[in-house]
This record gives sequence, C-alpha cells and structure tokens, in this order.
Amino acid sequence: MTGKHVAVLMGGFSSERPVSLSSGAACAKALEEQGYRVTRVDVGRDVAAVLAELKPDVAFNALHGPFGEDGAIQGILEYLQIPYTHSGVLASALAMDKGRAKLVAGAAGVAVAPSRVMNRFDIGNQHPMQPPYVVKPVREGSSFGVVIVREGQSAPPQILGSDEWKYGDEVMVERYVAGRELTCAVMGDRALGVCEIIPLAHSFYDYDSKYADGGSRHECPAKISPNIYQKIQIMALQAHQAIGCRGVSRSDFRFDENGSGDGELIWLEVNTQPGMTPTSLVPDIAKAEGYSFGELLSWMVEDASCMR
Repeated sequence: MTGKHVAVLMGGFSSERPVSLSSGAACAKALEEQGYRVTRVDVGRDVAAVLAELKPDVAFNALHGPFGEDGAIQGILEYLQIPYTHSGVLASALAMDKGRAKLVAGAAGVAVAPSRVMNRFDIGNQHPMQPPYVVKPVREGSSFGVVIVREGQSAPPQILGSDEWKYGDEVMVERYVAGRELTCAVMGDRALGVCEIIPLAHSFYDYDSKYADGGSRHECPAKISPNIYQKIQIMALQAHQAIGCRGVSRSDFRFDENGSGDGELIWLEVNTQPGMTPTSLVPDIAKAEGYSFGELLSWMVEDASCMR
C-alpha cells in the first residue's frame, strides 16, 4: 500500500466529457488496485474549492479537451500547490494550439505538412490551398470538427461558414497526407513503441474510430521498416521535448509509403492528455513494452509534481 491520496480529475465541461469520464473511471479503478487511496472528482467550475478542501497528495489529470489539457486546470493546481500528472501550464497550452505547436516542432527538426491558420469565415468559396487538404479546429481534440477536402471538390465545405460549426472561428488548413496512421507514446525522457491505427468503419481515425467498440484495430508494434519505426520514435521525443511536455504524451503521424525514397513521414500533433479508456492507444503501447495498465498509472502518479 502506498498510502498516497490521489484525486482523479475527470468529466469536466468540454466536448470530450464522455471520454474523460471513461478514462477517469478506468484510471481510478486501476489506481485503487495498485494500493492508492482514490477520490473521483467530476470537475465543475468549483474545482478549486473542492480540491482545496480535499487536499490530495496528487491530482491525476484524466480531463480531455479545453480547460482540462490547455493549461487552465494546470494553473489551478499550481496555485493550490497540488502535484499533478502530465504536462505543465505552458506545454499544455502550446500543444493544444495546433498551429503554434507545429511551428515549435518544425523548428526543432520534426517533419510537418504545409499549413496555414485562418479564420473560417475567410475561407469562403475559394480553396485556401490546392486539394486534397484537411481543415481542423485549432484547439480541439478527438478529431472533433475535422473535415477532409478531397481532390476534385469544387469548393470548401459549407459547414465552415454555417451556424452549425461549434469549434471556434480559428481553423488550421493543412495539406492532406495519405497513407498509414501511426502513433508513438513518450514516457518521461524515453520514446516507447510505435502503434499503427487501422480504422475499421471510417476512412480516417475519427471520434467513432477512437472510442467505439470495433471502431479501429491497434497493431502494436506497428509492422513497418525498422528505419521508419526509429524515425517516428526520434520525432515523437523531439516534439515532446521541444514543446516542453512532461510525463506521458502521444504523437500522431501519417506515413505515405508511396512517397519518394522511403516514403513521406509527417508529424501531425502531440497529445498531452492521451486517452486512458479501454480502447485507448497509450495503454496498448505500454503493454507491448511490458507495462501493465496499473504500472503505467503508478509511474505517472510517482512522476507527478508542480512546476512542470
């Protein structure tokens, strides 16, 4: 028994609340099995008062999306001086901003696709770049709001200028990279294995592919050449360190085998709060590296600190 009191922060009020509740429930159960004293906290606007009264030894951050992984909750935890898991204020805010995170990662030598950040209303009826390209909200996760514009489409998607769009006015337009969906977890200062994500019901790794039963298959380790496998590990660690991530992060990539030479390998983004649901990627990657789910979470709790 460790004797540590861990507050598992879950739920929240972003569009990713259901995912966070699932992550939090799985983490709380596993941490209890590891011998921690666990309090489940469904995060509301009064979270600072709740935590000040609770006085946990560690806050395990199982929140996803805005407020939970953008530096906001991290700032509250810093103010309360409660050690917490995952990345700190600056890295969380930076990684959540896809456009600025790409600038930092690209400057560190990580291969990224050409892109531009725009106001969605400025796109209008003219393509902002030659199709195929992807439009994605700058500050959302779980593939919410991602639109793929295929080659041959006559105009940008109408939803971008409609009242139905609910993901903010700032979007990133990025050249579409065909090929395989690959991801790599980083744990502390070490890149773990590379996993291939094979969507089974949709053409790309969207929300349903991520979280629905049977939505995707994980190939861990990925069946790719040792050269590409190592390049992904190097770039995942480069991005993790350049952005200033701490604890566990996960970087996503696209690999087009039909590109010139060894093919085209592109870094897409880093996730500072990877999902911890039964269908999530990081637990599968860690398992392939010899870490049980409980051991992975214990490492994260013992790694927790302030001033991250």
